[in-house]
Amino acid sequence: MPTVITHSVIAVSATFGFRPTKGFLKFLILSIVCSILPDADVFGYFCLYIPANSFFGHRGFFHSPFFAALFSIFIVSIFYRKEVTFSKQWWKYVLYFFILTTSHGILDALTNGGQGIALLSPITNNRYFSPWTPLEVSPLGIKAFLSQRGLTVLTNELLWIWIPSFSIFILLIIIKNMKRNETRWP
Repeated sequence: MPTVITHSVIAVSATFGFRPTKGFLKFLILSIVCSILPDADVFGYFCLYIPANSFFGHRGFFHSPFFAALFSIFIVSIFYRKEVTFSKQWWKYVLYFFILTTSHGILDALTNGGQGIALLSPITNNRYFSPWTPLEVSPLGIKAFLSQRGLTVLTNELLWIWIPSFSIFILLIIIKNMKRNETRWP
């Protein structure tokens, strides 16, 4: 899996690129939660001894797009309840949080280690990797992370995720500013 830092980088980049006009801090926090929440299943592995290859195991159901859809609807229903259900703005929020939550499993599928991702859960618990796996799998545990291996993983993620994410973020800001300036011209 990529590091929690990298999942958060995706969320921060997305938040700044698609930020709402009000409630920015809430939107940022929810974005980060959506991007890292699927890894809460690691606590089931370490604390409840849920086997990694089980339905609720690490990289199982909580890494699937189906879970992402349910969770995004939950997030919008709780934190954006003033939005009319099924309105255009409601669907924008649902889609945004769905994409962020789904990004977690997709990024994990791009790693070169661990078990695959149950992308088709709950239909099947089969685990899948992307045919292309450029991301170094992150070590689990603080001690392992604070080692040469952790530095190698972060360097790899900087190259493959952080730089492209922030580049897209900057591009989105430039496009928004250009659009804003176009509307000012007579």
